[in-house]
Amino acid sequence: MILEKFNLKDKVAIVTGASKGLGQGIALGLADAGANIVGVDILDMAQTKAEVEALNRNFLDIKADLINIEPIQKIIDETVEKFDKIDILVNNAGIIRRADAIEFSEKDWDDVMNINIKTLFFFSQAVAKRYIEQESPGKIINIASLLSFQGGIRVPSYTASKTAVMGITRLLANEWARYNININAIAPGYMVTDNTAPLRKDKERSKAILDRIPAEKWGEPEDLQGVAVFLASEASNYINGYTIAVDGGWLAR
Repeated sequence: MILEKFNLKDKVAIVTGASKGLGQGIALGLADAGANIVGVDILDMAQTKAEVEALNRNFLDIKADLINIEPIQKIIDETVEKFDKIDILVNNAGIIRRADAIEFSEKDWDDVMNINIKTLFFFSQAVAKRYIEQESPGKIINIASLLSFQGGIRVPSYTASKTAVMGITRLLANEWARYNININAIAPGYMVTDNTAPLRKDKERSKAILDRIPAEKWGEPEDLQGVAVFLASEASNYINGYTIAVDGGWLAR
């Protein structure tokens, strides 16, 4: 049956930024589909762990600061030690800094680029090497953004990093498809997360955003679960290098 292709039973998924928001939502969606979860975050993941375990899945909690690439190999080693393999990587961890481009600082540029694209690339590289060593198919899901397609305002390093996410997703698909590794991305629209809290608190800005969204509402982390399960599963085996927007119709406007 076709639904069996969406089954992630006994798969092992690493999800970065799993403490809350989109990462937590994706982790719970993958767990509900059958996967065991390795959560990676600098923040406490007790709530995510409890909710994953309530679904009768295993959860490995790894605390790490992904603003640099140093923790990556340790995360992979701990995952393999616990579960013997890796099947899915979700590169969700990311940050945003807001300031006018004319005044934007080098630190705000470097911090965002380091975690949003540098760590994403080297984490993908390390996991791809593991997939090849395992001689098994593997899935990598990158979290892009509407600003992978658009310019935005007051977030120059975020826009640059998320544009790069879409580009590197294509490049890695070109190079690694031969190894049965699928690399795709999800571009969330305006979602209810900590990153968008300042926008939602600004009544004028929030109204302008909602007026542009055909669905007339902000998205929720749960709205990414279906596409994440799809891209992590056998059902998407012939999709590679693509970025799927989950945006309530924003880009169609």
